[in-house]
Amino acid sequence: MNYNTNIRLITCLCILTAIIIFPLYLFAKDKIEDKKGIEHEVGFYYTIQRRDTLWDISERFFDSPWQWPDLWQENRQIPNPHLIYPGERIRLFHKGWVKTTAKTEVNEKSSPYFLYPDIDRIGFIKKEPVTPSGYIFKSYNDKIMISHGDKVYIRQNNNRLFILGEKYTIYRTNPVTNKETKDCIGIQHYLTGILEITEKHPDFSVARIIQSFRAIAVNDLLMPYQPLSKKIFMTKSKKGLEGSIIGSEEKATIIGDSTIAFVDRGNQDGVMPGQYYSIYYQEKKRLDPKSKKYTILSIVDFGTLFVLRTEQTTSTVLITRSDKSISPGDKICSPLSKK
Repeated sequence: MNYNTNIRLITCLCILTAIIIFPLYLFAKDKIEDKKGIEHEVGFYYTIQRRDTLWDISERFFDSPWQWPDLWQENRQIPNPHLIYPGERIRLFHKGWVKTTAKTEVNEKSSPYFLYPDIDRIGFIKKEPVTPSGYIFKSYNDKIMISHGDKVYIRQNNNRLFILGEKYTIYRTNPVTNKETKDCIGIQHYLTGILEITEKHPDFSVARIIQSFRAIAVNDLLMPYQPLSKKIFMTKSKKGLEGSIIGSEEKATIIGDSTIAFVDRGNQDGVMPGQYYSIYYQEKKRLDPKSKKYTILSIVDFGTLFVLRTEQTTSTVLITRSDKSISPGDKICSPLSKK
């Protein structure tokens, strides 16, 4: 075999290898990206149990087995709607009110849940502020906008001793008042990131920012990091509840879909994570222009919210539907029936 023949043979083998390997690489790459993408999905999910069918699941959660084609349409990863397997996770589309079951009545594995990967970054409102464990007093190289991977100097409060490897949530506080009455509702705890203690010294410690939710700054406060489950199991809403929207976490004057907001009802009112509530308005109108009497018109349901976490008198919620813009002060109530 001469030199030119060898060259042609090697070239052909290289091309053949590329034809075989490159598609496999792309397939593997897509699989990795898909797996990573799942971590950032937000929505309502259910884990399939033995003997489940899409027909049964539709009847259980949407009060109609005939919704199963829509359920299949929402879960295109299922090639055959008549073959579903235990342990597989499916997305529950929100068609009207999803029928929920209290956790005490059924195993959590068979309960629908809401997946919210960013649960660690949502703040809360408390009547009294959390007592800080310490604060950031300086950044390395005096960096103003502190972010992921940066090192910071911290000091502890009240003789608290930091421990190497401990994690702390970084936050700052803002008072929240009722715009109408001007009364103080509570103190908003605005979370900016998470740090981990890496060095200890007699008068200070050094930490590394392991997560940054927003720009972190000198004088931001610290409280012990308490991980929350990204899975929030759905549960029955409190009957007869009335309340109002306090505002959004980011102080937006107009609130819409997927916005984090606060409401003025908490666990002392029976509000729990995993509950749904309606957002509504109800107008009044003078039917007779000559009369001073007003008639209360029908309730208009124009939004829904899902409770992510609760404090004693307030809750942090996610707006899951808004047919029009929502404003601080708008009313909320127990789920309104859909006809």
